[in-house]
Amino acid sequence: MNVLSGDLCVTTNAKCRHCGTDMPLSLVDLGQSAVANSYVPMEKADAPEPRYGLHVRVCENCWLAQVDEDVPPETIFSGDYAYFSSFSSSWLAHAKAYAEMMTRRLGLGPDSLVIEIASNDGYLLKNFVAAGIPVLGVEPSGSVAAAAEKIGVPTVVEFFGNTLAKRLFDEGRRPDLICSANVLAHVPDINDFVAGIATLLTGDAVYTVEFPHLLRLIEEVQFDTIYHEHYSYLSLLAVERIFAEHGLRVFDVEELGTHGGSLRVFACRNDASHEEGAGVAKVRADEAAAKFDRPEGYHGFSERCEAVRDGLLDFLKDAKARGKTVAAYGAAAKGNTLLNYAQVGPDLIAYCVDKNPAKQNTLLPGSRIPVYDVTKLDEAPPDFVLILPWNLKAEIMAQLKDLRAGGTRFVTAVPAIKVSA
Repeated sequence: MNVLSGDLCVTTNAKCRHCGTDMPLSLVDLGQSAVANSYVPMEKADAPEPRYGLHVRVCENCWLAQVDEDVPPETIFSGDYAYFSSFSSSWLAHAKAYAEMMTRRLGLGPDSLVIEIASNDGYLLKNFVAAGIPVLGVEPSGSVAAAAEKIGVPTVVEFFGNTLAKRLFDEGRRPDLICSANVLAHVPDINDFVAGIATLLTGDAVYTVEFPHLLRLIEEVQFDTIYHEHYSYLSLLAVERIFAEHGLRVFDVEELGTHGGSLRVFACRNDASHEEGAGVAKVRADEAAAKFDRPEGYHGFSERCEAVRDGLLDFLKDAKARGKTVAAYGAAAKGNTLLNYAQVGPDLIAYCVDKNPAKQNTLLPGSRIPVYDVTKLDEAPPDFVLILPWNLKAEIMAQLKDLRAGGTRFVTAVPAIKVSA
């Protein structure tokens, strides 16, 4: 069903985006929330801001978890999209290690082709370019695609799907490797996306996809990774079923520490020669133990999210009552979900800092907390720094070691309030 929300036509889904089954099973309802990466210019501080429902349901047929209200992707991944992958040093190291590993594993060279879907600012493909391996990026956001082109990563500025895949195939593009990190969850039409992968894969070519693992999200109460950019929340169980319907099979799985716990899935055509690795059975068993193939595996999550929210509010209100100053580090999408769900504003968090110039001198969506350069912390060091991208806690605390030496303490809210000395 299409409904008007603010100035946009959003789609409310009563049925699964993959198999069309009704979805009465609720994982969590986070209420109305602003779009997580839609930072507000300071001169528009008084302008109304659209909010949309953020409710995740689970399909009891294919077990795909998904938001039940879709914000149009062209609204989110616009020409001025603010997320640039290259601002995290740990993520850059992760990408470099992946490129080196896949080059060895597949024997990639100057006659190969690597295509990355959602290639962002070229953070990954530049490693293949440096090794003399031809690449092509596919990236719908003009701002980050332009940054990729500047460093020598040719990029198609377009959303990926079967139509684009057929065009690339007709142009003679035969990738040895297609890769995507944290994009499968970002597509409203997951069937069209996977059909495009199947169109481009030939012979023993490989598709690798990384995504935050639903198992980790539920076990560690990572509800803040739920936002409108993420249309789906993925388990191996659901991914294998979706891939199989498009003639693809999963032949290996790696468990990663990124984004609070991710999977890297290796897939190929059904008739490819790749043998199944031990990681597949291991993750299948983990998900079976978590009852991912029955409703009980998804019960009780909402109450645990409420406990995290209440713990954060208790901490912030106590700090305010004691006259303590709290700043936030990292204008991350996950942080915006947390702040919107808890209805936190500048009365409880004075400001936020971020290394990304595209986010600086803006207001966080929904909470309207001002965002500044990291140097703002040095002007009047706060008593506490709430690290919103908790998955980068070690990296951030190392960057701010001088602040820590001066007595500032660091706080994370997920899966429960933790104050580090």
